[in-house]
Amino acid sequence: MAGFSREVTLASGLLCSSSGSMQLLELHRKLLQRCDVTKEEFCFMVQKCPRFLLVPGERAGDCTVVAKTSLRLCSRYGREESGGCREELHICKFFIYGNCRFGKGRKSCKFSHDIRSAHNFEILRECTLHELNEDQLFLLLLQNDPALLPEVCLHYNKGSGLHGGCTFQENCTKVHLCQHFVQGDCMFGLGCKRQHAINQHGRRILEERGLSGAVIQELPFIYRNIHHLTAAATEKLPDSFPKSVDQTDERQEICLHFTRNSCRFQNECRLIHFQLPYKWEVFDGVSWTDLQPMEDMERDFCDPSKSQSCANQPVNFLTMTQGRQPVRRLSTISSVTKPPHYILTTVWLWYYKGDQGNWMEYGQPDEKQRTTSVTSQTLEEAFLSGRTAEVKVVKGQRHYVISFQDMYQRNPKHKTKRRVCRRPRFFSVADVEKQKTHDLMRS
Repeated sequence: MAGFSREVTLASGLLCSSSGSMQLLELHRKLLQRCDVTKEEFCFMVQKCPRFLLVPGERAGDCTVVAKTSLRLCSRYGREESGGCREELHICKFFIYGNCRFGKGRKSCKFSHDIRSAHNFEILRECTLHELNEDQLFLLLLQNDPALLPEVCLHYNKGSGLHGGCTFQENCTKVHLCQHFVQGDCMFGLGCKRQHAINQHGRRILEERGLSGAVIQELPFIYRNIHHLTAAATEKLPDSFPKSVDQTDERQEICLHFTRNSCRFQNECRLIHFQLPYKWEVFDGVSWTDLQPMEDMERDFCDPSKSQSCANQPVNFLTMTQGRQPVRRLSTISSVTKPPHYILTTVWLWYYKGDQGNWMEYGQPDEKQRTTSVTSQTLEEAFLSGRTAEVKVVKGQRHYVISFQDMYQRNPKHKTKRRVCRRPRFFSVADVEKQKTHDLMRS
């Protein structure tokens, strides 16, 4: 989040130094000790930055902020096929656990213990995590990478025996913790017959897996954060914040009829009246004002390789901010919702990041003339029907799954992933006028 990069880093460090989460007001109070950030700026940052998950409490305004990342350890690290990996960390899992036996003995570990190696530092810098220290980064990974920690045993939480319904009992490889405690809703408290902390037996098993005593001590809190992160990934959590600045005006769509010719509702129309099918605005603290030059802004945004505009005061397209000011892009309705003869609808194109770091449009041939089984149109239709949906994709002999939740394309077999991007097709001012003229002549 370009306008708040320092504040995001400081807040991330505070969360990861406090078992991975913190009460919202407490986080703001601690952050104020290190930087000057207003309540409005803080709320905007926590809402908009993908580094944070906001979990509502039982009372209004009683929220928890959980540290979040899409960064993962490379599951192929150490094998030949990991050579082309540019998205995931190459580091020893047991080093993250804090208890790698090779790192302490004469025999050196075959996996890297250097979090700031050339490969790792490039990825950390791209994810803006390079300023976190090792302990902070490791905790962030532990609660976000599902491959690092064993699951909480569901069978342990069923039945009335000492080990619940778990038939493996003391040999169970999963963690025996009260599920309701992990979810934060155990009504029995200290009187609960299920464990609210890791007992000696569980500690021994986890130590055998390589986890250090310091990590094991944090596990009940980490598992609670994992629960929140998992729940948020499967269903949208209710918003407990007041409306953010980009929601203060309900009109978010440009009127297609006004853009084409004229709108019969005139000033009573509930949509935005503007001469172009897109409109860039910045919030100055009081109201939304036009961003100029608008055509250049749109041209930059339509290029999937650009994460910010080329203006003197660039707009960050990933965070939609200009400095510390929120930015929004209004547009006409998506083209897939209207018949083909409708003009000046917004054509959204979908891209995935290719092997050479270039962006390839879905449905278009790559350098080897291979095409994906889905196109921009089919992806746009699926996206509008449900943004939490996942779409299966075939390219050649390989099968992938696209997740709209975090905008990644994953290969379930090889555990690899590629970034996915949604950008509109560019229409210049001249293109718009040409379309209008042609439409008038046709009618």
